[in-house]
Amino acid sequence: MKRKCIVFVLLLSLFAASLTGCKKTSGNLTTITLNEVAHSIFYAPMYVAIEKGYFEEEGLKITLVNGAGADKVMTALVSGEADIGFMGPEATVYAYNQGAGDYAVNFAQLTQRAGNFLVSRTDDDHFQWEDLKGKTVLGGRAGGMPQMVFEYILKQNGINPETDLDIIQNIDFGVTAEAFASGTGDYTVEFEPFASKLELSDKGYVIASLGVDSGYVPYTCFSVLKSYIDKNPETIQKFVCAIQKGLDYVNSNTPEQIAKVIQPQFKETDEKTLQTIVTRYAEQDTWRTDTVFTEDAFNLLLNILDQAGELDAHPPYRDLVNTDFAAKAK
Repeated sequence: MKRKCIVFVLLLSLFAASLTGCKKTSGNLTTITLNEVAHSIFYAPMYVAIEKGYFEEEGLKITLVNGAGADKVMTALVSGEADIGFMGPEATVYAYNQGAGDYAVNFAQLTQRAGNFLVSRTDDDHFQWEDLKGKTVLGGRAGGMPQMVFEYILKQNGINPETDLDIIQNIDFGVTAEAFASGTGDYTVEFEPFASKLELSDKGYVIASLGVDSGYVPYTCFSVLKSYIDKNPETIQKFVCAIQKGLDYVNSNTPEQIAKVIQPQFKETDEKTLQTIVTRYAEQDTWRTDTVFTEDAFNLLLNILDQAGELDAHPPYRDLVNTDFAAKAK
C-alpha cells in the first residue's frame, strides 16, 4: 500500500510539471549558443535569467554572443553558428519571403515596446514630432526595427520620412552617439546606455521615447530554425521557462534590484546610471509579462513592414510563430 502511494505521488508530480512546462533540472547541462542582436540593458529580463541562474535550473548553459544586428543574427542561425537567435522578428519575415525552406520561427517574445529614444542637442520640454521637419536625424539601418518604428511614428504624426527631413542611415549601429557628439545631425535615435551617456556628457538630451510614442510593438523575439524545434522541443521549453522566470523577476522587483542583478553584464556602466536606465524602461512598460507572441502583434509587425516598403508578401502567422512553449511556461 505504501509503495502504491509513493507511485501515485510521483505520477501526480509528473502531471503537475507537464501542466506548467517548467521545472528544475539536475544533471548535465545542455550548452546553447544564443546570438543576440545587441547587448543592451533593454533586454534586462534575459540577463536576469543568466545572472540568477534560471537557465542552469532548467538544465541549460548559455553561451552569449553579440551578433551586432538582426541580419547577422539570422546569418548565424542559418549557418549553424547559433542555436537560438534574439532579434527583431522582421528578420524571420524576410527569410521566409525569400523562400527559405528551413525558415526561422519565433517562439518567445521579450520586449513589447521600442527601446530607443530621440536625443536632441537642446533640452525641449515641449517637443512635438513635427519639429523634425527640415532637420537632420541620425537613424538606423533600412529594414531594421529601430528605423521602421521611427518611420512608423513619423507617419503617425503626418511626417513623410523621405521628404520632410533628412535621415542619415550610413553610420554603423553603436557609433551614432559618437557621431552626434562630434557634431553630426540635429537629433539622433539612440538605445541605452548611449542616450544616457550623451546626457551625462552634456552632449544631448532625451526628449522623446519611441517606445511610448509607437505603442506596443513586437520589438524583439527569440527565434530558431524550424528543424531545431522539431529536433529539440524539450530544450526550447526549458529555455522559455528560464526567460519566463526572468520576466517574472523584472515585473515584481524594483529597478534598483534589477540593476543590481544585471550589473555584471554591464560593468562599464555605473550603478546609478544603470538604475536610471532600468527605471526608464520599466516605467514605459517595456517587458512582456509572458512570452506569447500574439497574432495581433504579428499583424501589427506586418503593417509596420508594409508601411516601410519592406514587405513583399504576408506570411502566415502559424508558420512564423509557435506559441506552444510560451503557453506552457506561463
